[in-house]
Amino acid sequence: MEEIFDVAIIGMGPGGEVAADRLIAAGKKVVVFESELIGGECAYWACVPSKTILRGPELRDEAGRTAGISGVTLNWQQAREYRDYMARHLDDSAEAEGYLRRGAQVVRARAVIAGPGRIQADGREYLTDHIVVATGTAPIFPSFPGADQITAWGNREVYTLAELPQAVAIVGGSAVALETATFLVGFGVDVTLLNRSQRLLGREEPEVAALAEAYLRESGVDVRMNGSIAKGRAEGGRSVLTLGDGNELAVDAVVFATGRIPRTEGLGISLAGGLLDDKGYMQVDEHCRSAEGLWALGDVTGIMPFTHVAKYQGRVVADCILGKERIAGYGGIPRVVFTSPEIAAVGLTREQADLIGIETEAVSVNLPETLARPWTYEQNPRGDLGILIDRRQQVMIGAWAVAPQASEWIHQAALAIRTHIPLSVLRDQVPQFPSYNEAYLVAFDRLGHSG
Repeated sequence: MEEIFDVAIIGMGPGGEVAADRLIAAGKKVVVFESELIGGECAYWACVPSKTILRGPELRDEAGRTAGISGVTLNWQQAREYRDYMARHLDDSAEAEGYLRRGAQVVRARAVIAGPGRIQADGREYLTDHIVVATGTAPIFPSFPGADQITAWGNREVYTLAELPQAVAIVGGSAVALETATFLVGFGVDVTLLNRSQRLLGREEPEVAALAEAYLRESGVDVRMNGSIAKGRAEGGRSVLTLGDGNELAVDAVVFATGRIPRTEGLGISLAGGLLDDKGYMQVDEHCRSAEGLWALGDVTGIMPFTHVAKYQGRVVADCILGKERIAGYGGIPRVVFTSPEIAAVGLTREQADLIGIETEAVSVNLPETLARPWTYEQNPRGDLGILIDRRQQVMIGAWAVAPQASEWIHQAALAIRTHIPLSVLRDQVPQFPSYNEAYLVAFDRLGHSG
């Protein structure tokens, strides 16, 4: 008689791991499938190595702005060694052994769905009551004449670099593009950023885009808006790009941060009753369910491509499988870019609010003009906060900050948005002095006077 599992998880990135951990802890019989490394893109080639390696340039920037500190230098070899330690030296054997000790079965092979409750991998068929798809996404490399002649990198090549190049071009204006530019220019690489549109971070407020561009330029990045590649060629060991304006750019490598596609092709989603949208993302309901006994979480759903969302959906899926019928909500989820200073946003933008007919009021605050904390934190202090209010409901519906440690203090706005805390309560909050959180009170006091 064939062995039947309670749950099979295809893809063991952060979301898949969260679901597996919860289900195993609840006593479920679990089989996991991973054709690469347990921990996924985030642990080995994205979030963890990138944020680790960004800390050095950030600290040098902070030191340069702090009274009484001088002579801070970066050591690439030491930084690289710590990055590799944090990325487990691309070795997930300890993670695999941990799952085996806890009673899960680990299958090191690409899995495909053969039908409801049926998965084929490594020449075997596995039967299960529930299938959870957490296969994530893969980078998109654009096509143009000579694309096959240049040295093209994605995030994996960038965050496993042994030696730094002298010059790179980065194509894109997303969070990945900005963080990669910050890392490389911080370690002395000549960086040119080619953005196809007129503004960076196109889904954020225009003020955020303008501040992000200004700080990138200040750091030494050559930012070129409306930049595109017409063709490429190899010459003298370098990649030579002919740009849309006719100019040429010679670099050691071209980093593409031009979007990603879901890893669903050939997976057999439809055989288990699931549906894909026109871009290949799995369609799910408010429980992250795609069909009876079929679930999806993380980037493969196309809902919000963040590790913290994948982990959240992992909790939702596990709870639903365990009979708790949990509903996923996506209000108040922060979006952060780990540049210097950090960029953080949450909730709606004015454009998004206008599209759904919400009457809004927006207020922005320049932090050094109003607070003590920026001055105690650094010389030549920086920082801006913006909030967006629903006039009728008198609640916050959006916020952004471009400032030191914004990734941490954006969460006050995130909680307020997610739980619909009334402005009357927010105005009565007593923040620590000195802190960046005081900026919210300044913004609330300006409401009604912004015009």
